[in-house]
Amino acid sequence: MTDFVERNRLWSRLNTAVANHPEHLATPIAVVDLDAFDANAADLARRASGKPIRVASKSLRVPALIERALARPGFEGVLAYTLREALVLHDLGITDDIVIAYPSVDRGALRDLVTSPSAAGAVTLMIDDLAHLEVIDSVRSSKAVQIRVALDIDAGLKLGNQHVGPKRSPLYDASAVVELARTVVARDGFRLVGVMTYEGQVAGVPDDVPSQRARSLVVRRLKQASVAQLDVRRRAMADALRSIVDLEFWNAGGSGSVESTVADSAVTEVAAGSGLLVPGLFDHYQSFTPRPAAFFGVRVSRKPSPTLATVHGGGLVASGPAGADRLPRPWAPPGLHLTGLEGAGEVQTPLTGHPAAMLSIGDLVWFRHAKSGELFEHVTQVHLVTGEEIVETVPSYRGLGHAF
Repeated sequence: MTDFVERNRLWSRLNTAVANHPEHLATPIAVVDLDAFDANAADLARRASGKPIRVASKSLRVPALIERALARPGFEGVLAYTLREALVLHDLGITDDIVIAYPSVDRGALRDLVTSPSAAGAVTLMIDDLAHLEVIDSVRSSKAVQIRVALDIDAGLKLGNQHVGPKRSPLYDASAVVELARTVVARDGFRLVGVMTYEGQVAGVPDDVPSQRARSLVVRRLKQASVAQLDVRRRAMADALRSIVDLEFWNAGGSGSVESTVADSAVTEVAAGSGLLVPGLFDHYQSFTPRPAAFFGVRVSRKPSPTLATVHGGGLVASGPAGADRLPRPWAPPGLHLTGLEGAGEVQTPLTGHPAAMLSIGDLVWFRHAKSGELFEHVTQVHLVTGEEIVETVPSYRGLGHAF
């Protein structure tokens, strides 16, 4: 009942904010509830127990929101997802501490980096193979500018011949990590400054889904096994690396694993981004209470029958394995559902459920996206809401003309 009441209040509040705005807002209308955003940020900082949180920009994609997070206690630096994005954030002056979570083979962007002492001093590239160093060296004629690099180490769980976790890096055994670390340290023009171990099988998998009790129990057990195994592996790798290089940071984790990640003594910082906006895929975790902060509104454009309401657009489907959990969720008013045959469409989305009968043509329906950040690839503007008022409208990356 509480959830039902809160979602009805949200529907009224967001509708009022849009109605009171002096301009007509074209749909989809992307909004962020700043009260929920700030509460989520405070909760993340509490869960991190004093270790700094690096803002995962992939989960925000709005410079103003990245700045807002960085302005809060407990947040330091950005974990970017492309080099071009990192260069834009540096040029905007948002931060001078940017780590890129994925290796870059974008020679044009790499050329911009290696010719800019300022950018090279602010940006750390991720590598997991000697070939990544070769690509970087291929775009520079001089090694006068040192390039900061970090090692991406596979943090998956191994059970016999099975690997559970993201298929990221070939670096798993300590011997392979040490070998590449020695290569970087000995190579002119590079500086090894950090390590990343992202345990996506812990941070990014819901473990308390009411309709999947048995599966959730298995997920929790796999998470416990993963944390225990990774704690041993990190300690061994940290000991081995200590004799080679003095690292500036050891990045790990994500919004769903903050507590277990910061408890590892080898880890110096945790990454988080989805926990600030809490998309649909982050509703069912034991570790935190979700406060959804990001929504998009589309208008009813048809009434095919008295019990159906069709909105214009709405088909903002998330990346990942195709499935119902990747579809946007009609959220406010509560009680609406996608239809089985049409689902969420690019140009129209029919909705069923008891509220459909009361909706009229022109009414707004508010959805939640399944994955954080991806919503803002579909809009150029994001409206920041406090209470019943849009207090600011800011550009997304798309609004600034960028498509990373």
